[in-house]
Amino acid sequence: MSAPTYEASDLIARDIDAYLDAHRRKSLLRFITCGSVDDGKSTLIGRLLYDSKMIFEDQMAALEADSRRVGTQGGDIDFALLVDGLAAEREQGITIDVAYRFFSTDRRKFIVADTPGHEQYTRNMVTGASTADAAVILIDARRGVLPQTRRHAYLVSLLGIRHVILAVNKMDLMGWSQAAFDVIVADFRAFAGQIGLARFDAIPLSALRGDNITEASPRSPWYAGPSLMGLLETLEVGDDLQADPFRLPVQWVNRPDLDFRGFAGQISAGTVRPGDPVRVLPSGKTSTVARIVTADGDLAQAVAGQSITLTLADEIDVSRGDVLASADAPPEAADQFEATMVWMDDEPLLPGRPYLLKLGAKLVGATITEPKHKVNVNTLEQQPAKRLELNEIGVCNLSLDVPVAFAPYSQNKDLGGFILIDRISNRTVGAGLLNFALRRAHNIHWQALSVDKAARAAIKNQRGRVVWLTGLSGAGKSTIADLVEKRLHADGRHTYLLDGDNVRHGLNRDLGFTEEDRVENIRRVAEVSKLMVDAGLIVLVSFISPFRAERRMARDLLDEGEFVEVHVDTPLAVAEARDVKGLYRKARAGELKNFTGVDSPYEPPESPEIVVDTTTMSAEQAAERIVAWLNGRFWNEDFSI
Repeated sequence: MSAPTYEASDLIARDIDAYLDAHRRKSLLRFITCGSVDDGKSTLIGRLLYDSKMIFEDQMAALEADSRRVGTQGGDIDFALLVDGLAAEREQGITIDVAYRFFSTDRRKFIVADTPGHEQYTRNMVTGASTADAAVILIDARRGVLPQTRRHAYLVSLLGIRHVILAVNKMDLMGWSQAAFDVIVADFRAFAGQIGLARFDAIPLSALRGDNITEASPRSPWYAGPSLMGLLETLEVGDDLQADPFRLPVQWVNRPDLDFRGFAGQISAGTVRPGDPVRVLPSGKTSTVARIVTADGDLAQAVAGQSITLTLADEIDVSRGDVLASADAPPEAADQFEATMVWMDDEPLLPGRPYLLKLGAKLVGATITEPKHKVNVNTLEQQPAKRLELNEIGVCNLSLDVPVAFAPYSQNKDLGGFILIDRISNRTVGAGLLNFALRRAHNIHWQALSVDKAARAAIKNQRGRVVWLTGLSGAGKSTIADLVEKRLHADGRHTYLLDGDNVRHGLNRDLGFTEEDRVENIRRVAEVSKLMVDAGLIVLVSFISPFRAERRMARDLLDEGEFVEVHVDTPLAVAEARDVKGLYRKARAGELKNFTGVDSPYEPPESPEIVVDTTTMSAEQAAERIVAWLNGRFWNEDFSI
């Protein structure tokens, strides 16, 4: 195959300034390619780069050398190597990670994401699709619509991508049969109707040979539609949100000096002008727009998609993560939602486990209170679920620790799309779409009380605390907690001891020992502990509590200094040798599943306030150390006995 001349537009040679100005004014289209393995996604993108003359001479020389060395096309150029950059991708001939490439034509600029075809990399596909305006779904004409094709079509529909192109590739291997093409399109159309994909464009092509990529191919005279590039150049994007009510998620409060305070962000919907009344969400405060400030000067009007800074006529509280909106048509604010989740982490989603939720620039605490079901995207069947595993998609109830301004994802991606973040590792573990606020979010409100925490503590002449003892079964937590409570009680302190076994006889009698139930076990105890601290009590909690995330959740429920973590540090071998209750023996025999230390992990505290080593001290000495630490730190802080 002969290579074309790799030269940019003739306008560069004639007038570089005019070329740069024309390039700046071109619209930008973001699109993804997706489909099953070996459908030709990487080859298609390589061909688009090749035909749009976006490959430099040194890149071309490297491509020719790589094609001879690791290519799959004999002596011809293997266009997939332009995109498959990872060594593992080249060795296996598959796409693993999302690869982004930029190219342009005389009419438009493009950013294309080549997303993986393997089911195990669904999370990577969702990442690439999250910012896309269009999707090119490839199908191998020899194999037709496959389960992974349906999976990607479902995700494209779920993520609200408006423009879908069905690219039936490798038509040259089917003799350019119109009948074969029509069967594939009819099969895909039947599935598209089930998932609400109302419209798509279908193109027969050969990515390797270049047929119907940039120009109509003489090999398919029965196809009268546009080429793939022609269709991508003419798709309309970005105008539909300008007619909606004004929305500006605040990304930054700009305060360079005492005389200027502006609120910067990108308009996600609507139009704004100086003098327009606006409302701040979730606080509900109102003001009017004073100025629309940009680097190029003030504007008389700004529309969806523009990045601006607004100044207001009044000094009202606006923070990063708030939303400025039309005063007469504001979005809702709520703290409980139904949401669709795509799980993206090796560790499963567990109900009750605390996460961080990032919605735009807003970062809040969140828990999944109840998974409703997961979706088999190959059959669209709704299946019951107590957790979500890697790459699974489900519908869940979501609870936040503060209200946020939002819109359903189907109406506004910026106000309805979020990610979940692990509190301990800061990994992004899931991506979600808000569907609607739960009715109870509007029906439940905090009741103001006349007697507060400080008053309850003052009458007891102490401040409420949680002393949380964690460690393996057999470490001695219950014995030590009991001795600590006896000492505190003898000193006239008001206490209560929550013991793991005792609580499971009543409050938590409905819970087993799966990871989900263990998370819920600790969540309930943490909430009870918070209430007892609010009552002014010193609460001793003796639970294995094996996971750091749940202990962190319990700490975060309380005010600074009210949570004291005690690691009852005992090696597994020592705890197992004690085996007071015979539990390790049952676990080793396979009679007791999910037992901490045997077939379920224990995550020791990283920075506990107190550590007691029961291999070097007795239970009495451990209790004495805890009481001594408490006496030295807290009791005389605000009250004396």
